[in-house]
Amino acid sequence: MRRMTGTGRFAQIVVLENVIGTLTSHDGRDFATIIGALAQEGYRVGALVMDAVKFLPHSRPRLFIVGVHQGLAIPSHLISSEASEPWHTKSLRWAFNRLPVHLQDSWVWWSLPIPQEPIPALAKLIEEVPTGVDWHTKEETDHIIKLMSPVHLEKLRKAQLLKTKIVGTVYRRVRPNEVGVKSQRAEIRFDQIAGCLRTPAGGSSRQTVVIVDGRNVRSRLLSPRETARLMGVPDDYPLPTNYNEAYHLFGDGLAVPVVRWLSNNLLTQIAAAIRVMIAA
Repeated sequence: MRRMTGTGRFAQIVVLENVIGTLTSHDGRDFATIIGALAQEGYRVGALVMDAVKFLPHSRPRLFIVGVHQGLAIPSHLISSEASEPWHTKSLRWAFNRLPVHLQDSWVWWSLPIPQEPIPALAKLIEEVPTGVDWHTKEETDHIIKLMSPVHLEKLRKAQLLKTKIVGTVYRRVRPNEVGVKSQRAEIRFDQIAGCLRTPAGGSSRQTVVIVDGRNVRSRLLSPRETARLMGVPDDYPLPTNYNEAYHLFGDGLAVPVVRWLSNNLLTQIAAAIRVMIAA
């Protein structure tokens, strides 16, 4: 990018995406370095934290940094005078407040509407007959239950008391046990929101589906098609035949509705204004 701007050529709009830990990495210095690099090349810069949970039953917050080259037109309705939820989270405001004054002067609080469309139910995304995965044996399911702390066992017990089938999800995490010794724990949730998909670095990185129907508890890994659905990918999208490759594809990807919302409500509108300015 620096080489382009040095020759008088530059990208009119720059968009960067990363995990939200970028905001606090090295006490905010990494974020400041990114903003500083863009500002030095002549960009007005702002950021948004966009969580897929606004569009899908999937908790997946991601940081989007958007820069527009100075001198280019930005429609006024795309800029807020101050930070506002849900796109400008507490962690983003914290990172902004730690920026040097000269970088704050180059900052833009991007304004996006809040989606109002209903979010699909998690149960609707779960395959009746899963492809690419098998149901666990009773012994395997019992092992997952044994890894639960009393808090999560109570969640499971309450789900079993319901008079209807309910879908939950499980991640295995390393947590201190009752005596403070770190050990693997299975953490279950029934809030109808899947945990953030990860790349399949190990067995604990892959999310487990749990179906509770009274005393009957079944479990299995998320299927490749289910991971695609959790990212907003349509069912006609061809999937890799290898399970880990499919899980890696979506665990390392961007949720489609999030990118579409950002594009439709910010990026394409800025681009249209730029075209009008150039044509005038």
